[in-house]
Amino acid sequence: MPPPSSLHPELQSLRWIPSIPFNRFILPLMRGLQRLIPARAPEGITVENVWIPGPPGAPDVRVRKYEPPQRAPGSAALLWIHGGGYLIGRPEQSDTVCARFARELGILVVAVDYRLAPEHPFPAPLEDCYAALSWMHAQAGALKIDADRLAIGGDSAGGGLAAALAQLTRDRKQIKPVFQLLLYPMLDDRTATRADHKGTGRYIWTPGSNVLGWTSYLGQAPGAPTTPKHAVPARMEDLTGLPPAWVGVGTLDLFHEEDVAYARRLQASGVPCELHEVPGAFHAFELFAGDAAISRDFIARQVSALKRALAARG
Repeated sequence: MPPPSSLHPELQSLRWIPSIPFNRFILPLMRGLQRLIPARAPEGITVENVWIPGPPGAPDVRVRKYEPPQRAPGSAALLWIHGGGYLIGRPEQSDTVCARFARELGILVVAVDYRLAPEHPFPAPLEDCYAALSWMHAQAGALKIDADRLAIGGDSAGGGLAAALAQLTRDRKQIKPVFQLLLYPMLDDRTATRADHKGTGRYIWTPGSNVLGWTSYLGQAPGAPTTPKHAVPARMEDLTGLPPAWVGVGTLDLFHEEDVAYARRLQASGVPCELHEVPGAFHAFELFAGDAAISRDFIARQVSALKRALAARG
């Protein structure tokens, strides 16, 4: 575990932040508490919940739309996938993030309420995300968006699902996202098998939680010799032909090493990828220290990268 001095100076006040390891006993309690948190509609943004067709043979999927004022018809759009270790989470937890992208970029943002593990392991969560993206593509006219300027993004497990979704869409050849925005994505189940985490994973998302998350999602122990295709983005051998990417992660994040490795593999495969490492930052740090300069910079870089990517296709 890293000593407090290894934290970025702007995060020192959070050095005592509790990190509760996930387990099957407290999971229902954490889900219940999350449902009790009231959703707050972001100021100036119209928010609407819509039920859309789910994957074949599966239930309908709820999506949450974020509409900025006076959006230009034919704008770009972003599908956002929330985090939660594949175990917890709702689109409402990303209201601030989604509203920011909608407001600052003048785009439609859609957040997907995918099914959660362990009740719904792979491929259910990923197929729900694919259903949401397919709906955006098919309903582009009604949504007044450009079907050729669809970006995907997410944080933590949502970032992992976004990376997997980029691979899935490439292989199915029906939709072609123009960009993937990956915030400290959960990409590699093999991280859960390591004994030495090199000082990472002390804050927020711990090694123990990571084991439960991957075990629940895969329906098997992490680190097995093989995993289903598209279940673990870092296990995909061929990364060519994927959308350009932005990957951001703190150096104290449990996912730091796997995220850096994936970004470099994208680059080596000819996929434009910008990697941003934040020294002394832990998992999801910007959500807990939103006023810190490093958090504002981290967020600004995301907005800038997405703006450039969508403008290039305009």
